[in-house]
Amino acid sequence: MADVEKAFIMKALKKLDVDMFLAKELKKAGYLGVDIQKTPLGTYLTIYAERPGLVIGRHGLTVKELAEKLEKEFGLERPQIGVASVPVPELSAKIMASMVASALERGVRYRRAAFIALNRIMEAGALGAEIIIKGKLRTERARYEKLRAGLLPKAGQISDEYLDEGVAHAYLKQGKVGVKVRILLPQAAEALKTLDRGEVKAAEGGEVGHTEG
Repeated sequence: MADVEKAFIMKALKKLDVDMFLAKELKKAGYLGVDIQKTPLGTYLTIYAERPGLVIGRHGLTVKELAEKLEKEFGLERPQIGVASVPVPELSAKIMASMVASALERGVRYRRAAFIALNRIMEAGALGAEIIIKGKLRTERARYEKLRAGLLPKAGQISDEYLDEGVAHAYLKQGKVGVKVRILLPQAAEALKTLDRGEVKAAEGGEVGHTEG
């Protein structure tokens, strides 16, 4: 097995192990996911949870203990932990991209993972959403899969203010797969009401579409 391929697999396994560990440790805090980034100062983890106070703990003791366990049990170099509160995780493009990536790493088929995520986003009240998965999905050849629903402005004020975008990566045996999620947030509804429907199409580049694939 090539060194690069081994590195991909090891990175995916470590992230999955950390995710499973945190899900167990932070169940009462409403654990939603984690983003892990390597930095010059060590390893930075952003933990997403419904109740961030329970992640941090009294006087920061819980988060300090977590950092110590992550360093000891998983070999993470100088782990630093940040905690983000997410009232509605389905409306966070970053979290949903991470969830799709994690599903791919667990062996869930890419179409199913994207379709489930898209439905959850729309059911949470999004006006539109798009999920793009790009990489070696089934064979050695790279593929590009896109699923979309609802209204998605490509440019303009509404896009700038109400379109949330997030990117995550899945590390599979065949290589790295990118996941990009775009969500038109419910707050855009009021802004859209002030515009004529024809103006929205011309100025915002919006398009209504059903789920593809």
